[in-house]
Amino acid sequence: MSYFRLAKIIVLSVSLTVAAGPSVARETIAVVGSSTVYPFSTVVAERYGRSRGKPTPKVESTGSGGGMKLFCAGVGTNFPDITNSSRRIKKSEFDQCQENGVKDVIEVHIGFDGIVLANSIVTEPMSLTRKDIFLALAARIPSDTDGQLIDNPHETWQQVNAALPPVGIEVLGPPPTSGTRDAFVELAMEGGCKQIPWLAELKKTDKDAFKTICHTVREDGKYIEAGENDNLIVQKLQANPKALGIFGFSFLDQNADTVHGSMIESVAPNFDSIADKSYSISRPLYFYVKKAHVGVVPGIEDFLYEFTSEKAWGSEGYLADKGMIPLPREVRLSRAKVVRNLVPMNGDEALK
Repeated sequence: MSYFRLAKIIVLSVSLTVAAGPSVARETIAVVGSSTVYPFSTVVAERYGRSRGKPTPKVESTGSGGGMKLFCAGVGTNFPDITNSSRRIKKSEFDQCQENGVKDVIEVHIGFDGIVLANSIVTEPMSLTRKDIFLALAARIPSDTDGQLIDNPHETWQQVNAALPPVGIEVLGPPPTSGTRDAFVELAMEGGCKQIPWLAELKKTDKDAFKTICHTVREDGKYIEAGENDNLIVQKLQANPKALGIFGFSFLDQNADTVHGSMIESVAPNFDSIADKSYSISRPLYFYVKKAHVGVVPGIEDFLYEFTSEKAWGSEGYLADKGMIPLPREVRLSRAKVVRNLVPMNGDEALK
């Protein structure tokens, strides 16, 4: 049974479970969360299981938001030990953890990833700006005539920008529970929104109105929610060469024989451009651990050691081979020390 289904049963008894503490025997580490971090976490879990001779951790792809809900629902072995996230934990999520007795949360920043807009390799790659992306996918945009907000009328990419092809806008992307979706609207759509002067000024005077305009994705069929399975998006792009798909760079890297990424502000998504931040749509990757479960569910400390070892997350490690962009060496060593000492984060570190 997945933790999504299990959660429906157990959330009603969260307070009782929290009071009782970890009670149901479990020998296998339980990991939920981001579909982007999923392949990295899975390969670490497999290496851990083989090298330690212990049960391989169970890793589920539930989306960053869905994983946070499950993780923060309570303490006890009915709840996940670890949640992966393709964005940093929000202040509201941290507060929910605290309210449900998840008091000591260890944050592990594992590396970086780029968000790509890819299409089939049989089609020419797109060359887009973040402003193009906003004007193509936002629910409401400024009118060309008077600048007033109107429902997005654009049907083709050429209507967005005369330099783009006369191809219908069709973008397959993640749902609102996905950290990739959160990062995409913040980095790509908001980044483009701020290139319109009066909207950039609006952020200074009315942040809520600014966010509503810049972060709201159109719902008229031009943006199609394709679920949390990035591999499924890749398959759909092969079947529909005119569509674009949104997913993490690692999936582009692993499927370079079938899809290629769009240029963003004339920069192609690749290992080097994401590492040096010249590719503008990039984001950090994390996972979060319940300190209360360490020593209760066997092997959590060893799993953390494996994930933060140089052979895993180092510049020549096996996670880099999977497409994850490593942290600088000094940062890795510093953060590995914090993780291995099981130092929990505080509320000030969580996002507002």
